[in-house]
Amino acid sequence: MLNIVLHEPEMPANTGNIGRTCVAAGVKLHLIEPLGFRINDKMLKRAGLDYWEHLDYAVYDSFADFLEKNPGAKIYMATTKASKIYSEAHYEPDCYLMFGKESAGIPEEILVDYQDTCVRIPMNPEIRSLNLSNSVAIVLYEALRQNAFAGMQTKGELHRLHWKNEK
Repeated sequence: MLNIVLHEPEMPANTGNIGRTCVAAGVKLHLIEPLGFRINDKMLKRAGLDYWEHLDYAVYDSFADFLEKNPGAKIYMATTKASKIYSEAHYEPDCYLMFGKESAGIPEEILVDYQDTCVRIPMNPEIRSLNLSNSVAIVLYEALRQNAFAGMQTKGELHRLHWKNEK
């Protein structure tokens, strides 16, 4: 199972959106404190809609606590500071995709130990960064694609009608 890790997320709406994406993708969400909100925050629940109750998630006191409870985790760090593009990495089916807080990203003190697995999303040079929930979706769905969308529904159906080539 793929994993999403949020290091000190600040905005409940972003985390709620990410939680909903995690439920849709069948991945676990890992939250590293301090959080900029409480887990029962109404903005968090509103953004996650009624999916939050189905979310597989864990909360950790610190990055050290996360590492201790997930020994040997293969962690890819999403950062604007990386030289490798996210689509150039090979994501294992049980890897961890880590993202930093909205205002500052992942601390450089952590990044320097993960230079080989730091990835970035290309963007216009005048832009500091993308929205956190958008960044998570972009990198997560590349990792899912590389793993053949294992366990996911890959074919959609019309509700009332049928596609012309299907009966």
